[in-house]
Order: sequence, then C-alpha cells, then structure tokens
Amino acid sequence: MRAWVLILAAALCPAQVIEFESGGLRYQTLTKNGVTVMFAHLHARVREYATMQVAVSNGSGQAVIIRPDDFVWELPDGKSMRPVPARKVVAEMLDKGGRGEVVGLVSAYETGLYGMTQLRTTSGYESRRRAALAEVSSTKLKAAAAASAIAFVQMKLAPGESTDGAMFYSNGGKPLPGGTLHVRAAGEMFEFQPSEPPAK
Repeated sequence: MRAWVLILAAALCPAQVIEFESGGLRYQTLTKNGVTVMFAHLHARVREYATMQVAVSNGSGQAVIIRPDDFVWELPDGKSMRPVPARKVVAEMLDKGGRGEVVGLVSAYETGLYGMTQLRTTSGYESRRRAALAEVSSTKLKAAAAASAIAFVQMKLAPGESTDGAMFYSNGGKPLPGGTLHVRAAGEMFEFQPSEPPAK
C-alpha cells in the first residue's frame, strides 16, 4: 500500500523525486508531463555487469519512445556510463552463461518486480519471460533467454502503456559508484540525484 501511495504522490508532484523501499530495493521515481520513470540498483552482479531495474509508464496523451541508451549514469568526475546493449549481454550469456548466473539474475529481478505489487507493466518482463523461456532446456540457452527477457529494450509506449527491464552497466562486476542517473524521455530530462547503490 505504501508503494502505491508514493507512486501516486510522484504523479501528483511531477517535479519531485520520490524515494521508497520495496522488496529490499531502494527506488527513486520521477514524473514529468505524465511520463513516470522509476529505477533501483539490483543486488545481483552478472559477469562484469552492475544491474539496475527500470520501469517506465506513459500517462501522457501521446506515444513515447524509450531507449536504453538514454539512461546515462554520470560519475562525480564528469565521466559517464551508458548501458551495454542488450544483444551483447545476451550473446555473452549464450556463449558463457551458467546456471548460477541465471538463478541470481532472475531471482534478483523478480524479487524487485514482484515486490512491487502495484507495478504491472503492459509489455514488460513477465510477458517477455513467458515467450523467451518456453521449452528451453540448454543451460546456456536459458541464460541467454533470461537475459533477453529481463533486458530493457527500446520500446514505443502508447498512452497508458508501461514497460520494465534491467540495464546492464559494464563495471568489472562491481556496483556502480555513486553518481547521478540522467534519463532523456518524452522531450524531458529526468535527473535522479546522487544515490548509493546497494552494498552487497
């Protein structure tokens, strides 16, 4: 209930970043012109990647294109990091993925996603997961399928639609250092002030 109230508050106070905890994750959410962007650092590390859970909801009156490349993590020294393209992560999981990584990745993502009982995206992870994991038996294929289902991909959201996914940032398997998340969406810049990622 608390998470729902905070999301509603974010929609009513579009210029203010709202922080809350759910499913053991610390989320930040911001709404501008009816579009809501929400993110949390995930505890899971996948190979050399730090991971972030992202959800976007289009409450505006027009279609919005959301691109992973528009989620930029800016470090205090001015350097910036963009997410690794989903196809590269999927290819790496197909080539080298193991069962442990699949379990860790899926568990971390689902814990965050399903802990958010009010977040039900129309074209997000759950629908992609069912399609990607259907009748897959190979461990490497399962790893690639899991990465494919979880990875945030470019999406055109019609009014009322929403999506979610994971961003993978190459950081030597360590958490992202403190920084600021800049997201360009719907002609607006969403800025989430410095936030410390999980210590685990």
